[in-house]
Amino acid sequence: MKNLVLSFLVLLLSCSDSGKYIKVIGELDKDEISGIEYTAGSKWLWVIEDSGNKNKIYGLGKDGKTEHAITVKNAENTDWEDITSDERGNLYIGDFGNNDNDREDLAIYKVNKNDLDKEEAVAEYKVSFYYPEQDKFPPKKSKRFYDAEAFFELQGNFYLFTKNRSAGFDGSFNVYKIPNTKGRHKAELLATLNSCDVYRKCAITAADVSPDGTTAVLLSGDKIWLLQDFTEKGFNQDMMQEYEIDHYTQKEGICFTDENTLFIVDEKEKKGKAFLYELKISDLKPKL
Repeated sequence: MKNLVLSFLVLLLSCSDSGKYIKVIGELDKDEISGIEYTAGSKWLWVIEDSGNKNKIYGLGKDGKTEHAITVKNAENTDWEDITSDERGNLYIGDFGNNDNDREDLAIYKVNKNDLDKEEAVAEYKVSFYYPEQDKFPPKKSKRFYDAEAFFELQGNFYLFTKNRSAGFDGSFNVYKIPNTKGRHKAELLATLNSCDVYRKCAITAADVSPDGTTAVLLSGDKIWLLQDFTEKGFNQDMMQEYEIDHYTQKEGICFTDENTLFIVDEKEKKGKAFLYELKISDLKPKL
């Protein structure tokens, strides 16, 4: 009987990190994953870690365990915050984490798909960019809008979503467009949108675009937002459809694996673990 009770407690604890809508796929063996991407036909999920970690892209199995690692030799990990891909399967690393809003070296690195089976790669090119609205490094604490942890690539452009670190957080964030070409570029401000006004639950921490290119997804600690038909209509507040996940952790990465399925990763918190999750959009109910 004692063994039966013990087995039940182990099972209960192993399932406790799943929520009403979100399901644990596996425990991660990396503690500070900051972005995740899936490319069609790949045997791995691609992830990166943020500042203080190595300049490596990792290939995870569907159980969340590391099976492959690529050192990107010419790309320093200043603060890698998200990873995305283009329609051909090339990967892009967003080195644009900017907690103190004082960086002037924001960059995106391209890693060619032909190098993804290797243990070392050289970034094919670097896309540097700047925010034209920022004129002080850092700006006043009330105007720290220039951190970012979320982007995706679509039809030759990057779409980047900022993380508002201003004093008096109000949920606002900016959407920028940056051309996917080598060189230094001025980020084009497309819109200022609003998530919600509680920082730990509303700050944008990741983004992706659906395989058909029609739907963007944004992530926070316990919510996602879907933005449909933005390529035709542009980004506006009315298209932001909020969905509660009913599961709070420090979520850091999200990607589509098909039109209805999202994979999510979080960071390890004190005395906790980090997990790979699956979420079905069709299971969610939009906030009215």
